[in-house]
Amino acid sequence: MDDQTTSSAMHRYNPDNLLDGVISRLKLKNDAALARALEVAPPLISKIRHRRLPVGASLLIRIHEVTDLPVHELRALMGDRRQKYRISDMQGKPKE
Repeated sequence: MDDQTTSSAMHRYNPDNLLDGVISRLKLKNDAALARALEVAPPLISKIRHRRLPVGASLLIRIHEVTDLPVHELRALMGDRRQKYRISDMQGKPKE
């Protein structure tokens, strides 16, 4: 992947759309209410909003459980349009 492709992908990725969409769907007031609804610490939502932390798989699954939206729709909300994922050769192997 070249620098231009990487930078354009980063401009499309926007977790705010996901968080705002969930807030709207659940009819919540703010990020603090969202954190309570998802049963996560409020700083987690803040770090995601400020791009200091990506939306992790466990949070995506938790949002799916609370909203009943399919994971592929949640990913689309935040601009993640990847069809395939690469997994490291080391993942899933026991430590020596």
